Order: sequence, then C-alpha cells, then structure tokens
Amino acid sequence: MISRRSFIKQTGLFSLAAFTDKSSFYKARGNVGIQLYTLRSDIAKNAMGTISKVAALGYKEVESFGYKDGKYFGMTPAAFAAFLKSNNLSHPSSHYSLAGIEADPQKVMDDAKTAGQKYLVVASIPGDMRKTADDYKKTAARFNKVGALCKKSGLRFGYHNHDFEFKDLDGHAGYEILLKETDPALVTFELDIYWASFADKDPLDMFRQYNGRFELWHVKDMVTQPKKTFTEVGNGVIDYKKIFAAAKQSGMKHYFVEQDVCPGPPLESAEKSIDYIRKNLVK
Repeated sequence: MISRRSFIKQTGLFSLAAFTDKSSFYKARGNVGIQLYTLRSDIAKNAMGTISKVAALGYKEVESFGYKDGKYFGMTPAAFAAFLKSNNLSHPSSHYSLAGIEADPQKVMDDAKTAGQKYLVVASIPGDMRKTADDYKKTAARFNKVGALCKKSGLRFGYHNHDFEFKDLDGHAGYEILLKETDPALVTFELDIYWASFADKDPLDMFRQYNGRFELWHVKDMVTQPKKTFTEVGNGVIDYKKIFAAAKQSGMKHYFVEQDVCPGPPLESAEKSIDYIRKNLVK
C-alpha cells in the first residue's frame, strides 16, 4: 500500500510533468482517436476495409481490442503496424485482459511495442475480482506489478472503468481504492467519461481530486430519456466543452471515441462524433 504522503508526492510530481509542453497538449487534443470496439461488427466482416474507412473520416489514432494468439484482427503486430501506417493512423493503445497479460507479459509487451503501442490497458475485471474492498486492494497490487513490468519495457499500464467500480464497498468505491492503492508512476487510468457519468460521478471533480491520473479517455455521450443509454458525442447531456477545457488538469494524452451500442450503422455514429469534436472541442 502507498502511504498518503507518498501518494501526494507522486501525484504532485506527475501532474507537474504532464503537459508542460503546451503545444504537445493541443496536438493531443487535435488527434482524434477511436476505440475500434465501436465498429466490432463491421471489423468482424472486413477489418482492413473498416479501419481504412475510419481513417477516411479523419480519425488519427486507433485503440485496438481482441488481441489473440499474438495477432490483432488476424494480422501480426508488424503487419498491423504497417497497415495502420499506410492509412496515416497511429496505435497508441490497446485493450487486454489482465489474465492475458499476466500469462505471458513479455510476449504481450513485445507485440504491443511492435504494433506501435505505448499503453496496455485492461478493459475490465471479472466479478470475482471486485466483490469486496479487499478484492480491489488485491487487484491494485496486481496492477502495480504489471505496471512495473510495463515501465521497465518502456510502456505504460492502464485500467479502463465501467460503472460497477463506483459502487460503495464499506464506505469506499472500488475505483477510489484502485486510484489510492496504485502507484501513479506505474499505473494510469483510462477514464470512460460515459460510465463515470452513468454512475453519477462528475469527471471534473475527479480531475481535481486525482490531478494527472487520467492519461487516456473514452469519449461518448449519454441520453437520459426514456433511460440512460449511449449516443454520439454532442448529442447527449454530458458537457464535453467543460470536460475538454479541463483536459490538461486530468493529464489527458490520448482520447478515443467509443460507442458501446449505436442506433444505426456504427460508421455513421463515428462520423457524427468526430464532426462534433472537430467543430466544438479541438479549436
């Protein structure tokens, strides 16, 4: 466990280091990314064709998913990196399972680097790892261990949330435990702004409380009637103008449009989101 003094010292140092170059911050804001899970049904039919269409929409970065048998969408890491480069796309991050990384961390890290990644992000944790506060503390210890391996290899380890991490466990939310029990030098967080908002958490409050801890974002919007569900960025109730205005405080270096469920063709949703972002959030 990290002491309070150590945590404050580490997060303070980290936040000072984050985005000291103002130009790099605005460059990051302008490089709109997409989590390819949004387009999973299209990718299952034609991965290369779908990703090429993503590039044509103006996306500059992709976050992949589904790493299996040493391949990304059936391509070797080197082949995938070459394909993305031919489409002027960068690949800073990918989603993995924690167990998958732990099974052969060196193989996963080597493949990630070959594929052009800087971040290995755990997409979620299974139910048996999040029943109690102690479960989250044990998970945080595993995160620190994997994060140390990633750091040694020149990579960064992160965790992506849903809403279940915000449920109360003996007076503390699981997400709070993960933030406090992980070393900021070893573990960052990919804040899914939709799911945090779904759990009635204010991202701006989180940025203030945990300055610099959220190097990655998932950006999607929410409609609340007749129930809370997904929509394109700019079509819902989440105030992304205020959130992007606080991006530097959060530590954001990359962000990815993601829509778990689209009302129509996923590429149409992806186009609506990037159009809004370009016109309203990255000026």
